[in-house]
Amino acid sequence: MKAVRNYLKTTDKTYLFLCMACSIFAVIVLISVGRYYAGGFSYDSLTGARGLGGYKYAVVQAGAFILGLGCAVFLSYLDYQTLARLWPLHVSVTWFLVLLTLVFHNVDIAGFTIGYAPSNTQNYSWILLPGGISLQPTELAKISFMLTFAMHLDNVRERINEPKQLLGLLAHMGAPVLTVHIQGDDGTAIVFAAIGAMMLFSAGLSWKYISAGIGLAVSGLLGVIFFFPGLLQGYQMDRIMSLFDPDNPVYKDVILQQKYGRNAIGAGRIFGRGLFSDAHTYVPRSENDFVFSYMAESIGFVGCLIVLGVLFAIAIRTLTIGANSGQRMGTYLCVGVFAAIAFQLIINLGMNLMLLPVIGVTLPFFSAGGSSVLMLYICVGLVLSVYRNSRYSWRSGR
Repeated sequence: MKAVRNYLKTTDKTYLFLCMACSIFAVIVLISVGRYYAGGFSYDSLTGARGLGGYKYAVVQAGAFILGLGCAVFLSYLDYQTLARLWPLHVSVTWFLVLLTLVFHNVDIAGFTIGYAPSNTQNYSWILLPGGISLQPTELAKISFMLTFAMHLDNVRERINEPKQLLGLLAHMGAPVLTVHIQGDDGTAIVFAAIGAMMLFSAGLSWKYISAGIGLAVSGLLGVIFFFPGLLQGYQMDRIMSLFDPDNPVYKDVILQQKYGRNAIGAGRIFGRGLFSDAHTYVPRSENDFVFSYMAESIGFVGCLIVLGVLFAIAIRTLTIGANSGQRMGTYLCVGVFAAIAFQLIINLGMNLMLLPVIGVTLPFFSAGGSSVLMLYICVGLVLSVYRNSRYSWRSGR
């Protein structure tokens, strides 16, 4: 206990406790989802053995939370700048795993399934581990990208708006975005692009480049939708067009999940029906992409405001720690973590509210998935490393 008290004196305990509160509540929500949709524990009719059944997601979430919390505490003791300089190690490992899932689909090697796609998806970006646990390498690759891109920005510093340096930064950002897009995970590719764009903005990118980038992005999106729809896969175009004409029978099956999700949000009203109520609106993937819809029906408008308020506080505190770091690289790194949390939150809410197409982006801390939870807590550890290093630098007068 003495070690815990000493650690809490040197870290941002409010930030850490807010993250922990989200994870603890997420486990409770997933227990509720498992009980309602899958009937709780499973039983073997022959042996009578009891399995996790519907509670599997909650158990994996709890395990990832405990492991991630340990990683966060460990990483907070390390120098984030040293971790960035170790880029040959983490870049090689994370992107080797990503490329494995890019090349191989459903290939079994020594008990591992490379290029595994969860049910009802065409996303083969997972590695299925023994015991039924899955790992998504692109989640770990986000960490590597944030570290290397922060170091790259720090190295170019005042030369960021020179065409040669900017082209190098855009290539650094574009390579992972293109790789993940080719892999078929456009939701994660968009998050990578958002992280890079926010970090570039924080480094002092000229407004003429920002304006040009926004213009190109909007023109490109409109061009693909209205003039070159063949660049998108059929189901992707249907998901976009169904938002403009949700009552069209052609898009009935495409938009159905989002309609269920929106109905569930409305059914929660002010205070919700209760997490363990027996009256819930059926929403596919309530444990993952549409966990917000399930929560909204369970805890209502007031409960959702509290949850979103905590997530907003985590995001803002991330920026505050970066702004007070005293080191540009620490600032860029915290901006990257902020972007990862904020954009995933915005996109996931847009999906649940039927404002954005479904692209498989999870709700930070709450959606089921060990890889995403572990990635978030590694990010938390890096932010706390920035915090601890800035406190040390301030006290030592560096």
